[in-house]
Amino acid sequence: MNDYRIIATWSFGKIAVEVAAPLLQKGKPALDAALAGAQAVEDDPKVNSVGYGGIPNSVGVVSLDACVMDGKTLSCGAVGCLENIKHAAAVARLVMEKTPHIMLVGQGAQAFALQHGFPLESLVTPESIAEWEKNRPKKGKTAGHDTVTVLARDQSGTLGGVCTTSGLSYKLPGRVGDSPLIGSGLYVDDEAGAAGATGVGEEIIRAGGAGLVVEFMRQGKTPQEACETMIRKVNRLAARRGVHPARVSFLAMDKRGRVGGACSKGGKFVYAFGEPGKIELITAPEIEAL
Repeated sequence: MNDYRIIATWSFGKIAVEVAAPLLQKGKPALDAALAGAQAVEDDPKVNSVGYGGIPNSVGVVSLDACVMDGKTLSCGAVGCLENIKHAAAVARLVMEKTPHIMLVGQGAQAFALQHGFPLESLVTPESIAEWEKNRPKKGKTAGHDTVTVLARDQSGTLGGVCTTSGLSYKLPGRVGDSPLIGSGLYVDDEAGAAGATGVGEEIIRAGGAGLVVEFMRQGKTPQEACETMIRKVNRLAARRGVHPARVSFLAMDKRGRVGGACSKGGKFVYAFGEPGKIELITAPEIEAL
């Protein structure tokens, strides 16, 4: 059976899809392909919200968060506040494979990466430092928040997902958003589907995130319906605090390979989609809060 699907957040998600699709075509596992695609985005200095070239935090340090999840076994791994290690998602996979834990953070995550052969590298570029110097606000106020989430379904029908980011630009040191949190930024279960999130992590965490999108699919909603339902939920909760609309987007794929995506009003969310013979960008609908 030569049938696979892959989706990834934002227009730069096309980088991930173009790398992952040939691997799926060759019969590689979903998680392997998703990780390779995500790593291609981590390596691209032009993507200033993921990996190398990400905009630093408030003190000028690039701090990475990432997680991975296998839909067949529900095995997962994550890292948070990882500094000077370029391939955060690959480290997250090793946490899954080599430890009894799900998440390592900070200096512990960095030491683990070094023990497994990852080099210490500077993650800033002249462009990212210039952007930081020009725009860094005071008192912990934050800016950009574009994550790459990659969801794949391989030829065997197994799902895999990866989420990786440099987080909110100019964030306070130690801040962790939804991206490395299983059930918030990412959740993958072969019995129901896979989902990922991008946007303001605090809003995604507060509402239940990607795990709830997967539960909506388990209850019978299509991926599109599940994403739209979740956007409405996030915005209802945000409105209770005077934040309207919340800046969030969700992406989903069910166990049959159907896909969907949605964002808050004004979000202008696009995602990349790949299947045999086709790679394209899809504009997700903007959902009004009820």
